[in-house]
Amino acid sequence: MPVFDEILKSRSVSVVGMAKNTGKTECLKYVLAGCTAKGRKIGITSIGIDGESLDQVTGTVKPEIVVEKGCLFVTAEKFYRERRLVSEILDVSEQRTALGRLVVARAVTSGKVILAGPTATSHVRRLIQKLHSLGAETVFVDGALSRKSLGSPAVTDALVLTTGAALSPNIPELVRKTRFVFDLLRMPAFNSPFAEQMAEIESGIWSVSETDGLVDLHISSAFLLEQNKNRLFEHGHTLYVSGAVGDNLFNFLRMQPQVAETTLVVRDFSRIFASPMAVNGFLQKGGKIKMLLSAKLLCICVNPWSPSGYLMDSEKVCTALSEALGIEVYDVRQNPFQ
Repeated sequence: MPVFDEILKSRSVSVVGMAKNTGKTECLKYVLAGCTAKGRKIGITSIGIDGESLDQVTGTVKPEIVVEKGCLFVTAEKFYRERRLVSEILDVSEQRTALGRLVVARAVTSGKVILAGPTATSHVRRLIQKLHSLGAETVFVDGALSRKSLGSPAVTDALVLTTGAALSPNIPELVRKTRFVFDLLRMPAFNSPFAEQMAEIESGIWSVSETDGLVDLHISSAFLLEQNKNRLFEHGHTLYVSGAVGDNLFNFLRMQPQVAETTLVVRDFSRIFASPMAVNGFLQKGGKIKMLLSAKLLCICVNPWSPSGYLMDSEKVCTALSEALGIEVYDVRQNPFQ
């Protein structure tokens, strides 16, 4: 089925960049324009901030977000005052950010805006619901793989992933890194009556048991596992980690005699900051990984240019990724999806 048909069927879609300058904003602009042209009523928000004309880290020029007439958008008070379009305010949240309260507005004319949204998953979910209640048929979330945000791009129904030369200018290495995230996205979902309660947890390591329920193990960090290993499996072999998961945890679990019976539940794919070696070592010993939140991957988009000035062969990159992953891969400037 064409990608745009899949997007139009989805109530919410994240556009997620694997790294800065992998074409996330360019891809988002293309998707928004296409949905608007097809008459879809859309809403848009961001996990954090996006839409700046200049990247604050690399100093490179960034494509600004163009909001079309009728689109619902979310931003902080500071950026709402700086918008370059006419709009009407529909809602002002009680939640405060460093840049003021979050404003939900409808564009009366098309124009440019800097997006800003909540940084916690529960707030992102509520904001998506708010935009739907105000008339949006599909809500887009501008996301990223980042340690800085507790927000999950997998809170949406579907997902578009962007990768490219900024991640690696070497095709085999780019394929390897993208393949790792692609495999994480395909990890099975964790179905549990405690799922909603688990989604609200923001720290620590927990046990999930049919008999004992959701149990806080009072282990705040993977660095404390060694001194607490005697009680790690007291309530069963299913463990939930709500925050970032790194090499330490996977390497520790891999060395435990219970590894083959262990299921590690992670909030979503963007919380795993471990190396492929650590993750695969755990899986090869019989350990299992499941995701509390998961989204359907619709396609992968490539930006063949990097801020350092390197330009990859777009066709070769798309072909290599497509053959390795078995999924359609696009460059929205050279061979956009329909």
